[in-house]
Amino acid sequence: MRLQRHEVPVQETWNLTDLFQTDAEWETARKAVVDQIPQLTAFKGRLGESAGLLLEAISTLEGLMEQLLRVFTYASLKSAQDGSDTENQELMGKAYGLYAQVDAASSFLRSEILLLPEGTVEGWVETHAGLAAYRPFLKKLLADKPYLLHPQTEEALAALGEVLDAPFVIYERAKSSDITCPPVVINGKEIANSLSLYEDDLETSADVNVRRAGYKSFAEGLGQFKNTLAATWATEVKKNIVLAKLKGFPSATDMLLHKQGVTQEPYNNLLDTIRAELAPHMRRYAELRKKVLGLDHLLYCDLEAPLDPEYDPRIGWEEGAKTTLEALSVLGPEYMELMERSIAERWVDRCDNVGKQTGAFCTTPYGSHSYVLMTWTGQARNLFTLAHELGHAGHFELANRNQKLLNTDVSTYFVEAPSTLNEMLLGDKMIREATDPRMKRWVIISLLMTYHHNFVRHLSEGELQRRIYALAEAGEQVTAELLSETKGAILKEFWGDSLELDEAAKLTWLRQPHYYMGLYPYTYSAGLVASTAVAQTIREEGQPAVDRWLEVLKAGSTKTPMELMAMAGLDMSTAAPIKKAVAYVGSLVDELEKLF
Repeated sequence: MRLQRHEVPVQETWNLTDLFQTDAEWETARKAVVDQIPQLTAFKGRLGESAGLLLEAISTLEGLMEQLLRVFTYASLKSAQDGSDTENQELMGKAYGLYAQVDAASSFLRSEILLLPEGTVEGWVETHAGLAAYRPFLKKLLADKPYLLHPQTEEALAALGEVLDAPFVIYERAKSSDITCPPVVINGKEIANSLSLYEDDLETSADVNVRRAGYKSFAEGLGQFKNTLAATWATEVKKNIVLAKLKGFPSATDMLLHKQGVTQEPYNNLLDTIRAELAPHMRRYAELRKKVLGLDHLLYCDLEAPLDPEYDPRIGWEEGAKTTLEALSVLGPEYMELMERSIAERWVDRCDNVGKQTGAFCTTPYGSHSYVLMTWTGQARNLFTLAHELGHAGHFELANRNQKLLNTDVSTYFVEAPSTLNEMLLGDKMIREATDPRMKRWVIISLLMTYHHNFVRHLSEGELQRRIYALAEAGEQVTAELLSETKGAILKEFWGDSLELDEAAKLTWLRQPHYYMGLYPYTYSAGLVASTAVAQTIREEGQPAVDRWLEVLKAGSTKTPMELMAMAGLDMSTAAPIKKAVAYVGSLVDELEKLF
């Protein structure tokens, strides 16, 4: 039986009292944000008066946003830890409402700044020391000038923020509160299953019967809501298509990439190059899996099965955290101080309970510390999840320490590089120290799972987005049938005959919330291309490479994503670093074939 949230040992949960001691204290803070909104709107219609007044308005916005993020984060974390709790749902509803209220009240800043005479803001930034600190924020804002709508329209859209965000809220509410998976029965024994238990445990079971029964149960749980969630995603797609047309973008894809600070060239480069060049390596990997596992056919659910069924290393939380931190120590004392605090001060929520959000994430509210959600099941693979999320924590902790709040909004194109680098460092350590050939083999498999997760699973999601947006803009209706057929075609093209494509595999578009986060899925591959290269540089150069990487992390959003990549030593305008990363994956498959 899964525990209720109140039954979970407190040491396995995150410490939300660092944000607010009680819900009542949170409510007081929420009302305080509302009360401070007039301080911001008092600048309405006056931003063109002087550089000093503009600075005062931006500083007021920043102070309000810091408090808002603290309030919103608390509510979202409560919802993530137990979305089935009606009080948590109420808090989340209030938080979304507050966010929309502040967004609407502050929308005039964007419109007024963009409507100032050409060169005004740029000139003020050059001559006013205070405004110079916000140069990156203002430069990014000015890039929106060609797409500015009438101020009243911009304000109306901002006021509708809660409605425009509804597809994501509906999806998450369905996953946390409504979707259930039937229990798995093996040899008369009943095994509990849920979306999180499947992804964190049953999917990687060494027992083919448990794994496939869990997969069937998982697909059955998701499949009951396929039409509802297809309509939810269709609404998200239509929303972006309409907004892109209103703003004057050539397409929704161009609008969403503009938000990331990149163009279609690197976007298509990643999708096309990895899908084409990685497929032969992963098909070899699939054939190896089928042979080693002794299966006459390989299903989608077998892609993460342990290749040595009798070797299933288990590790407790304390030992796992220690191993992970030791692997990250190469990044130096400043970084490690944050990592050690994350464990000692309960930044990580690692339990499983009814209503808990699936998957893993990290959020870092400005002025507080990071919070990581994951589920620790005792599988050694959990180490890589922990390392990944702590990579996000280290990144934003350093960015928040070194930048203004408005200069910490890092593009999703870069954001997965710090997280996957930590996985690379962990893998390097474990391979170096492995005295047992089976352990070395296991670590290589774990690294391949990281590449599978980012270069295959998430990239197939990115390819699905690319195709669905193109179809929708051509007038096609987005339905569950279209989504399943398109996802099936993508999987078939990539895996060929190495994988038996069943109906459950076609439903995997239901697994992730990333479709509601712009063009997020493909960016995992951009981050992993970067981290593959940076890990190699750290191995070769040592401290100088570490020092450069820490400067990248501290830069926040003061650089464009391409500039951050360049600081890390990559030119992502070409396919060269992508091909190099794919070749590394091929070398891992080569090594694994030798070890079996």
